[in-house]
Amino acid sequence: MTGTLTYTLPGMRVREHILDVPLDWTDPARGTIRLFARDITAPSRADEDLPCLVYLQGGPGGKGPRPLDTSGWLGHALRTHRVVLVDQRGTGRSTRIDGRRMSAFATAQEGADFLTCFRADSIVADHEHLRRTVFGGRRWSTLGQSYGGFLTMTYLSQAPEGLSACYVTGGLPALEPSAAEVYRRTYPRVQAKNKAFYRRYPQNVAHVARIADRLSEGDVRLPDGDVLTVRRFQSLGIDLGMKPGHERLHWLLDEAFTEASDGTSGQASDRHELSATFLHQVLARTSYSDNPLFAALQESIYGHGAGPTAWAAQGERAGHPQFAEDARPLLFTGEMIYPWMFEEIAELRPFRGAVELLAAREKWPPLYAPDRLAANDVPVAAAVYHDDMYVDAGLQLDTVSRVGAVQTWVTNEYEHDGIRDERVFTRLTELVRDAGGGITDA
Repeated sequence: MTGTLTYTLPGMRVREHILDVPLDWTDPARGTIRLFARDITAPSRADEDLPCLVYLQGGPGGKGPRPLDTSGWLGHALRTHRVVLVDQRGTGRSTRIDGRRMSAFATAQEGADFLTCFRADSIVADHEHLRRTVFGGRRWSTLGQSYGGFLTMTYLSQAPEGLSACYVTGGLPALEPSAAEVYRRTYPRVQAKNKAFYRRYPQNVAHVARIADRLSEGDVRLPDGDVLTVRRFQSLGIDLGMKPGHERLHWLLDEAFTEASDGTSGQASDRHELSATFLHQVLARTSYSDNPLFAALQESIYGHGAGPTAWAAQGERAGHPQFAEDARPLLFTGEMIYPWMFEEIAELRPFRGAVELLAAREKWPPLYAPDRLAANDVPVAAAVYHDDMYVDAGLQLDTVSRVGAVQTWVTNEYEHDGIRDERVFTRLTELVRDAGGGITDA
């Protein structure tokens, strides 16, 4: 099935595309799923035959951006390119995977087998199908943010003939990925971000402890009925690796408590309860209702060859008692997914059996081809954020040393979301341009 709808947003001409792709590219007989994509041009250039730049969204489980205007990297790209925004399989308007879908499987094994079809190798195959069938088969460029950089390395391993140039921001993976090694490096960085947060807002040391003490007493319910535990509260730290994340967390904590009436005269009592405002915001930030695949596949992105991922974040946490729920100051965790989340979080409960099987899986199809990457001739420009909380700079630079045609910009000016600043994408395009530009079909 294909389809095209065209309309205009401020400063943008948009076309929508819907097509069917195999659920399993290695076994098309398993049926099809829907893939949705948009392409965007400057209105004055909508009818031109422009080169394409496809945005590889972060994740896993990230849908394509829904732009409101042409600020940032998008405006820069629209000067010269048709920009393609894909809802990666399982997200957005592509066939979406959520708790309701997972509940339909008769067994956990069926669910696990289904989820293995939503990794990077399948996402790259979808993009290649889109490039060939909708965009004429010409090479295109990619801009990979975070997990989009992982997709870039898979793309260069599987189908470099489809690529003219690649730009990566904060997301070069290790070529022999190990979930255990990733989290061994991650916990110290997350601890450092916590120290920076409390140094900036020292009043929150006592405030966070007070919230945690109240949660430890039990029976604090979120609006959907889930119990808010200390460990779920700690997971709010996933935002500390973003540029405004410290401020977002600070202002959330600022309204945590509300005075309670003593129940007799309407006078304020000495007892304080967590406010509805706080609980609604915590639910929104920790429910994974918008991107459950992020949690379900988080450790599976490191599945490569032999050996299980084995709940690596949980295993590594045992060696860091400073992250204990009763430790003070209480430390927030980061981009870690734990098995308890699939018990305590309503949207994730239907995934529980399947993700347990994924964590125990002994062998995974390889995602990267080191020999092919070493011989790569597609120009790659990568921004490596020195203090990135999510993707270790050391592992990224090791990958740079093993992949051909890569130019690197290492900086501590930005956090993981540096792509928001137009200067980042501009710098990367200049690196490729000054080295001779991308590969063309001519």
